[in-house]
This record gives sequence, C-alpha cells and structure tokens, in this order.
Amino acid sequence: MHVAVAGGAGFLGSHLCDALLARGDSVVCIDNFVTGSADNIEHLEGHDRFELMKHDVTEPMVVDGVVDAVMNLASPASPKDYYELPIETLDVGSIGTRNLLELARHHDARFFMASTSEVYGDPSVHPQTEDYWGNVNPIGQRSMYDEAKRFSEALTFAYHRAHGVPIRVVRIFNTYGPRMQPDDGRVVSNFVTQALRGEPLTIYGDGTQTRSFCYVDDEIRGFLALLDSDETGPINIGNPGEFTMLELAELVTEMTANEAGIVFEPLPSDDPKQRKPDITIARDRLGWEPTVDLRTGLGHTIEFFRSALAG
Repeated sequence: MHVAVAGGAGFLGSHLCDALLARGDSVVCIDNFVTGSADNIEHLEGHDRFELMKHDVTEPMVVDGVVDAVMNLASPASPKDYYELPIETLDVGSIGTRNLLELARHHDARFFMASTSEVYGDPSVHPQTEDYWGNVNPIGQRSMYDEAKRFSEALTFAYHRAHGVPIRVVRIFNTYGPRMQPDDGRVVSNFVTQALRGEPLTIYGDGTQTRSFCYVDDEIRGFLALLDSDETGPINIGNPGEFTMLELAELVTEMTANEAGIVFEPLPSDDPKQRKPDITIARDRLGWEPTVDLRTGLGHTIEFFRSALAG
C-alpha cells in the first residue's frame, strides 16, 4: 500500500511509519513539527519507500501519485500540548480532518481516524464500550481536545455517509512507550522522568483514579488490524488492565529504585476518575488483543527515557 500518515513524526505516528515500512508499504509522512519531533523519524531518512512532507494539515495539500490510505494522527495529544495550543488543537481536529478527508476522497483511499478514549469524558459506564456516548464537559479546561476528537469522528462519518469514503475509526487508550517526550505531561512520562531524576513522583488527586495502559507495539498492531479490515468502527484499541495512579507510581518507584517518595497535588478539573476499554469488538472482529504487560512495557520505556535524559 501507499499510505499518507499525518502526524507521522509524533510518538504514535513514527511507530506507525516504522510498522508500515516493515511490512512493505510506502509512506508519505506529513507533519509540521509543532508537537512532532525530527528525532523520531531521523532513522528513516534515505529509506527508498519513505517521504517526508513538512506541512500543516489545516492547509489544503496535494500528495502526488497513488494513495491507498490516509491515516490521521495529526493532533496535539498530551495535556501539556493541548493546554498550550487550544485553538490549534480545535483547528487540526476540524479543518485538518476535513483536508485529510478530502485527500482520501480525491484518491479514492480509505481514511483512518485516530480518535481517543477522551470522547468518553469522565465516564459513567465502566468499562467503556463503543456504544457509550460519553460524559464530556463541552466547555471544560480540556474540552479543546475532547471536542476536537468528537467532532473529527462526526466529520469522518459524515464523509462516509455523504461521499462513500471508506473509513476506519480507532479510539486510543493511554498508550506509552519509547519516543514519548519527557515533558509531555502524560502520567507515564511524568512518573518515569521524575523517578530517573531522583524527584518525588507527583500524583494529582488521591491516586485512586484509574487508567489502562497500552504499550505502543500493541497499539500499532491494533491500528494495522483495523486498517486492513472491513470494519468501520469506532473500535477501542487499548489494554483492559486497569491500574490506579498509586499502583503505577509504586511500580515505577520500584523499577527505578527511586527513594524520593510521592507528593500529592490537587486534581485538575474534568480529569476522568476511571478509564478502561471494553475490547470485545477488537477481539472478535479484528482478532487483536494486547500482549505486553505493564511491567515489561515500562522496562522498555524506562530504558528509553534513561538514554534520552542522559543525552
């Protein structure tokens, strides 16, 4: 396949580019490097099936040649980034998604939309199934990300119904692994970098809120399983293993031998109290489920951050 990956220099996007190339596909990586990093794709420079297009997806674009699939991972995805870039986050979810949908429509290509578990908001249903409509504060402090993704899903389905664009919609749950940015504000990167620096780990709230963490290799396998299927989605791709923030902090502390302890700060507004995917559809229709446990994935992630911080 010939695949255009928007946001291809980001954490997930760069791993996706690697996986596509590894199975023999050709990749056009589209990124404006606002939150993506050239370091993430440096190893792909000179690859005969990889092309980099430095471009802002909120501007119309042209990709020459055949395009079989357009995969939209273009968006700030960490709290630090979307708090700093609220308007840009809304623009990329709306204008950017439409431009990428037009690109797919022009090439008669399938369109892959990377959505998020944030569309479920602070859920009143647990675990979260794809038919749950969510509990999102549309004007809350994190609404720029939640509502951008909810709108991008609606726009994707509108193009599917109005123009027949073949679509795939994935909802991502708390993915972690190498190439995360040390200062991106996500809980895994926060804990690991604090621990490696010998600092206390910061927990917001009382630490009883839960998340489900999916290692990046498992997540990307799920992406490709959905891309290659005939399923429209949305489909949850995440690890149903559920951990409290205290449990995660204790595990990171143990694995890094950090002795600085834990400090507690007030919980940010609209922070979900629990998050766990129901992956029944992914198992039954895609034959996918995660295989990397949290301790193993954290080991790889800690080693990446150890090298990154030393560098």
